[in-house]
Amino acid sequence: MPQHVERVLAGYLDRRRTEVLGIDPVVAAAADALAGFVLGGGKRLRPTFAWWGWRGAGGDPADPHAQGVLSAIASLELIQACALVHDDLMDASSTRRGRPTVHVEFARMHAANGWSGPPARFGAAVAILVGDLAQVWADDMFHAAALPEGAHTRAAEPWRAMRTEVLSGQYLDVLAQASGDTAESTALTIDRFKTAAYTVERPLHLGAAIAGADPRVVAAYRRYGADIGVAFQLRDDLLGVFGDPRVTGKPAGDDLREGKRTLLVAAALQRAEQRGDRAAADVVLSALGDPDLDAASLDRARSALSELGAVQSVEQRIAALTGAALDALDSAPVAEPGRSHLFELAERATRRAW
Repeated sequence: MPQHVERVLAGYLDRRRTEVLGIDPVVAAAADALAGFVLGGGKRLRPTFAWWGWRGAGGDPADPHAQGVLSAIASLELIQACALVHDDLMDASSTRRGRPTVHVEFARMHAANGWSGPPARFGAAVAILVGDLAQVWADDMFHAAALPEGAHTRAAEPWRAMRTEVLSGQYLDVLAQASGDTAESTALTIDRFKTAAYTVERPLHLGAAIAGADPRVVAAYRRYGADIGVAFQLRDDLLGVFGDPRVTGKPAGDDLREGKRTLLVAAALQRAEQRGDRAAADVVLSALGDPDLDAASLDRARSALSELGAVQSVEQRIAALTGAALDALDSAPVAEPGRSHLFELAERATRRAW
């Protein structure tokens, strides 16, 4: 599936690059940055969930519209690109997938050319525009896809909701970091809308809508998607602190340096308060939002998170969410091979090391 998605994306991005060349050749740098970002890595989970959601709702790969379905769901990768390019800027991340982030890359271009003004401001401006371009092209790609009659109308609800939900979740994340909100409920709400909705729930809903699914299938997909999507983010939170940078493509401990108010952090602080362990809470809080967090301080924070039981708590939450998601899927009339693949995807999304 990822190879098919990449083939469709590469062709689409190449055609759109030709279009911007007609505006001015220098604009190709922004289009090339977007293409490099989209085609340079990624798990392609969103279109994969959408495809198997479509198949599970009765979609047939032999159908004449199957290629149109593939184009429609591939556009989800452009929504993802928009979110990540902007997220990297907001988090001041220096790398993504082992390479410089878009704002860093263009800041370096500015400095290398000796242009006027601060390089960082230029890099930020271009990253905003590249992310916006990804969003615009996602809409174009989705609406231009050759789908069966009525499919675009049916799919309008999840498409519109998905974009609003991810931006709302992103705002809640920014607000939590600025306000210092470490409540578990806040962390879970952010996970639900910043990640789960546009990673699993709405892609499944989109695939089901294109297929004209039974309402019972849509309801099961949404329950499965919300739970697996949150579990996916909780796994990501653990990897953000304990993951191997050679595998994740991001520096170890970056989530702590960026001050992310994750469930992992919230659970640790809650347990420290319950135990009256101020020292452990201080270790976690001192690491949170420290851009200069070194290896020794990171190790102390990791130890505190483990000793307070936060890691075990998050692992238990992942297991519970995964079980509930699979129960929801099992109770609905989801067709094979979609059902089997969605069970496999739940495993991949929640037990991964990347």
